[in-house]
Amino acid sequence: MTYIARGFVVWAAVVCLGLLQGNAQRGGARGAGDAAEQLLAMANQSRAREGAPPLVWDPALAAAARKHCQRMVAEGPISHRYGGEPELSERASMDGAHFSLIEENIAVGSYAAEIHEGWMNSPGHRRNLLNPEVDRVGISVMMRGRQMYAVADYSKGVAVLSRTQIEAKVAGLVHTRGLAIRTDPRDARAACELDRGLPSTMTGNHPGFIMRWQSADLGQLPQQLVQRMGSREYRLASVGACTPQGDQTEFTQYRVAVLLY
Repeated sequence: MTYIARGFVVWAAVVCLGLLQGNAQRGGARGAGDAAEQLLAMANQSRAREGAPPLVWDPALAAAARKHCQRMVAEGPISHRYGGEPELSERASMDGAHFSLIEENIAVGSYAAEIHEGWMNSPGHRRNLLNPEVDRVGISVMMRGRQMYAVADYSKGVAVLSRTQIEAKVAGLVHTRGLAIRTDPRDARAACELDRGLPSTMTGNHPGFIMRWQSADLGQLPQQLVQRMGSREYRLASVGACTPQGDQTEFTQYRVAVLLY
């Protein structure tokens, strides 16, 4: 499933962690760097109180946050997007982040605790910061005079897997349902490329059922496939992965086909 990226614009909301440039390098780097660490620590303390898992640092998100923080410092009025700048999901993907959900908080303030408090008192920013679905963050803080600009990009991270690794994970789930797995994935890979029907290059017997889907989560199988396997009609399965379809390519997904025989 592809999650829609969410972002909120509020003057008291911005976090960015990373190497500092510009004005920060000329005197505010230590203060800004300390503030970024404080924002991350305060975020995880607040999440712990709410029973949410801690956020893990993501260098790719940090790179995206740093670039946007630089724009905020240069532009003055803070915003989630400036002229000529890609949307959050696109710019994070361009910097190498892999995710199924992404959110952003931005802010300007005098010190870290003020920024954190502003986020916690703003419903949208609080929801982003405490969201139990996100598990990664990139934070950057930069100084402009005595003002602290911050950008925090939160995401639900998705592992980068090869086609063989994807097939192995899905095959393991299928095998636990009592089906044997074909060692040759070519038919399933060819079927994965199609929206419907059977590929003309089939090398074996025609399957009795085909399931194709896209998801960022390889931890569970589609319910329709589970029901079919539970019918005891089938004894053999072929699993194949291919390139995901659709126009939201910045969100990391897996496309899989399972053929039942």
